[in-house]
Amino acid sequence: MKKILLLSDTHSHIDDTILKYVAQADEVWHAGDIGDLAVTDAIKKLKPLRCVYGNIDDAQARLEFPLHNRFMCEGVDVWITHIGGYPGKYNPNIKAEMDANPPKLFICGHSHILKVIFDKKHNLLHMNPGAAGKSGFHQVRTMLRFVIEGDKIKDLEIIEIEKKG
Repeated sequence: MKKILLLSDTHSHIDDTILKYVAQADEVWHAGDIGDLAVTDAIKKLKPLRCVYGNIDDAQARLEFPLHNRFMCEGVDVWITHIGGYPGKYNPNIKAEMDANPPKLFICGHSHILKVIFDKKHNLLHMNPGAAGKSGFHQVRTMLRFVIEGDKIKDLEIIEIEKKG
């Protein structure tokens, strides 16, 4: 069993509230637009991190993290990318791979809009945790927390950090 904290679009922002949730997780997954690598360095001091770079991330982030991160967590095939789209409207750059070899859990960021959707066509769960940072149009900073046990994804929680101020 693994307790996962999923966040995205920190845009160089990390704070004690985010770190409190990091400390409660077994692993942290970041779906891109990190901003300053001080964000991922702070997370890595506390917990294992799986991360991808996003469209705002610089050359240093692109050297440290991949564009796509596909891995197994327990019995769940996971694919994380920053600009992935969502069921019925996947990014054209990943559509062929999605059709040929869909994961069980597909994660992206970019939109700053929290979404969790089951994709019946590809038989997968799509997650976008919204934005944990303060930069962007979103009004409430959000993250997701869930458990992977064997081949099951369960106990999904939405974490609303605060209204932006």
